[in-house]
Amino acid sequence: LRRMTRWIHRFGGGQADGRGDQKQLLGGKGANLAEMTRIGIPVPPGFTISTEACAEALAHGGTWPDDLWDEITAGIRSIEQHTGRRFGDADDPLLVSVRSGAAVSMPGMMDTILNLGLCEATLAGLARAGGERFAADSHRRLMQMLGDVVLGIEHDRFEHELSAARAAAGVSTDAELGADELAALVARYRTIVREETGQAFPDDPAEQLRMSIQAVFSSWDNPRARKYRQLHDIHGLKGTAVAVHAVVFGNRGDASARGA
Repeated sequence: LRRMTRWIHRFGGGQADGRGDQKQLLGGKGANLAEMTRIGIPVPPGFTISTEACAEALAHGGTWPDDLWDEITAGIRSIEQHTGRRFGDADDPLLVSVRSGAAVSMPGMMDTILNLGLCEATLAGLARAGGERFAADSHRRLMQMLGDVVLGIEHDRFEHELSAARAAAGVSTDAELGADELAALVARYRTIVREETGQAFPDDPAEQLRMSIQAVFSSWDNPRARKYRQLHDIHGLKGTAVAVHAVVFGNRGDASARGA
């Protein structure tokens, strides 16, 4: 039997389960988000999966602790309560990001994935809230990030299609692509995923989240991260933490309050 422990620590929405001095447990991002919450900064709600969870999973060949998914589900429910949105809801979906965050920043760790929870079932709900172009662009971004970072598809395959879409539309920037053009791009991305992996793009929000968290755990042991720790004599770290965070959109306009 595995030992009983707490795997997730909430932050934002006015509550924090951690502190800024807990980088060994919460990683740099998780500790800083907890401290920002503690001093009253209005951090959007989320939770950090501890470095201990990563270490436990890697020690068992990638198999998660038995109760980790239950805690993650409870963490998502907490975000839902704070935002008034539900993960996977067709009418008003909650979207989340997944970020790696070790105690020491290092190359090789998994890049951020945004807009998890967006799929065919939730797309119309997001479009009603923010417009069809906004929803299609958010969907395109998710597919490109998850396809590259989690599914291991070469980034250039997606960028080639994006460049072709701009050329066909006679525009020079992504922001000039319309809703229909972005929807067609999403369809081409789906084809790329099936060609490269033999599987359909994951359209279940829970599966998207699980796959992304697993990819963060796995990135701790990738060759680039291991080599960096060796070269810089970094020892004693258990693994990387994972920050799961309600998405604050920066592509809704100039008044998103997201920052630069």
